[in-house]
Amino acid sequence: MTDISVNNLVKCFEIGENVLDGLSFTVTEGERVGILGCNGCGKTTLFRILTGELRADEGEIAIAPGKRLGLISQIPVYPAGWTTGQVLRDAFKRLDALAARMDELTERMEHDQSPALLHEYDRLQDDYRRLGGYETDVDLARVANGLDISAAQLDQAFDSLSGGEKTRVNLARLILEKTDILLLDEPTNHLDLHATEGLEDYLLRFKGTVLAISHDRYFLDRIAQRCIEITDGRAEFYSGNYSFYVVERQRRFEEKLKQYEKDQAKIEQLERAAAQMHLWAFMGNDKLHKRAFSMEKRIEKLSQSERPTEQRKLSVRFKERDFVGDEVLVMDDIAKGFGDRVLFSGLEALVTGGERIALIGDNGTGKSTLVKLIVSEEKPDRGFLYLGPTVRTAYLPQMVHFENEERSALDSMLWECRCTPQQARDRLAAFGFRGEDVFTPVGALSGGEKSRLRLCMLMGGDVNFLILDEPTNHLDIASREWMEDALSDYEQTLLFVSHDRYFIAKFATRIWALQDGRVTDFRGGYADYLAWRERQAVFTQAEKQREKKEPKTKPQRPKNNDRALQRLEREIQRLEEKIAALDREAEANASDYQKLMELAAEKEEQEAALLELYERWEELSE
Repeated sequence: MTDISVNNLVKCFEIGENVLDGLSFTVTEGERVGILGCNGCGKTTLFRILTGELRADEGEIAIAPGKRLGLISQIPVYPAGWTTGQVLRDAFKRLDALAARMDELTERMEHDQSPALLHEYDRLQDDYRRLGGYETDVDLARVANGLDISAAQLDQAFDSLSGGEKTRVNLARLILEKTDILLLDEPTNHLDLHATEGLEDYLLRFKGTVLAISHDRYFLDRIAQRCIEITDGRAEFYSGNYSFYVVERQRRFEEKLKQYEKDQAKIEQLERAAAQMHLWAFMGNDKLHKRAFSMEKRIEKLSQSERPTEQRKLSVRFKERDFVGDEVLVMDDIAKGFGDRVLFSGLEALVTGGERIALIGDNGTGKSTLVKLIVSEEKPDRGFLYLGPTVRTAYLPQMVHFENEERSALDSMLWECRCTPQQARDRLAAFGFRGEDVFTPVGALSGGEKSRLRLCMLMGGDVNFLILDEPTNHLDIASREWMEDALSDYEQTLLFVSHDRYFIAKFATRIWALQDGRVTDFRGGYADYLAWRERQAVFTQAEKQREKKEPKTKPQRPKNNDRALQRLEREIQRLEEKIAALDREAEANASDYQKLMELAAEKEEQEAALLELYERWEELSE
């Protein structure tokens, strides 16, 4: 059954420029579709037309009868003074109306037992039960917990929440309304990793239809079953998630380029043949003119095809300064708080040259504060922090500001980087600032454009310790790829705060997970960290089960049992390291199918052995 049908949609905001130009697609019931395309291609315009906020100039849209459609990016206006809890309970207004009618009928039935009243009451009661009227409190608690909406927030005034918190509450309200079709416009922009994972888990269980605009590639990989890319106002279809889209898009580009080159060779061949035909025709064979004219028509038709183009890649790289020494950063017993609230305490770490560290954690745990301590914008309440004598840092903050926002992008480059006008224009062009764009005042740039400009400036300095705070925030996918291109050849120390799991997985060789005022220091990539976290959850659960079974007076454990446990734990650690090494080897041999098969078989063997060790460890622990 088709939930959404879009046929030949046209929308124009400026005369002669159609944002949507004959867009057509269908979405069937229960599909999860990623909507892709560069900024300004019309993705949000499409959603606004689907919800009725805008009217299309041409074309037709059909939503399946009886289906409810909700847009996540819209934050409705609620009555002044409403709490978060009242906003969430507003999702049950249909059920509340049913309950009110049932109460009214109950009062009437005390004096009137007519079959009509009894029949209506039974019907309403069935509807109330079917729509989950008896589980509203449980549903509200489950959704609020999944999206990190605390009990304290439920009593907080909705107007006092931040933009990200309002987005989460609005998402929770739509989930509680049991919307049939969800339109998600950048739903993860203001969510931390925990809340994003909660949203993904919900969407994977959601029985309805989902259309998601997102620059979060990891999110699209997890939830999208297929992708629709809006290009030149029309739809391109990809029957897989984001990773499939990337590979297939490149394959299609290479195929188009190959066909274009083939057409150009054919044109050259036909032009030579037509010229020869005309020459022979002048020598007495007039019939050859007709054949030559026929060839020229074919040449004209072939010439209409344009050379396919792909997105520009960065042509510049960081200037790096050699690091001399053993220590880039040392933290010893660092503590920081504001007022009565302690963000973290007892932080200790040693960072050496060439490490790539991802600092992750929920919103409000103090990640940006820790970064500000490292770049000396804040001072610790306790402990000391030391940077090596040859360390030269460069810092890209979450919110970028410029000394004079009336200066153009070009003038800002010349003022801050002390480079020549040609060098400035070349570097700006590599970061997407071309033509008249370089004369735009920096105050008029978007948040993403400011981040791009600041990164462009940082690349001109001699840097061996690069610190980035949410570097991919506000950036579309193309800009994120530009940033990744810039960082891919950077070989010095990198520390970054990010919720972008695709970015983390690509660059991190060490994870700092900040939670409950402590940093878990994990040496390994993001995939290894996730696997380790899952294993820790298994251990924690096993420990809880063991504690439940243990008698209050715990018998003395034999010493030989302790030694056996230690041996088992060493063996478990050895196997875990071996599995992590196999994962890294698989990444290094991603294009070798035969090698991947061998590695997968070996990994399966090792994981089976590891599972046996887990079971033995649990038995001995008990």
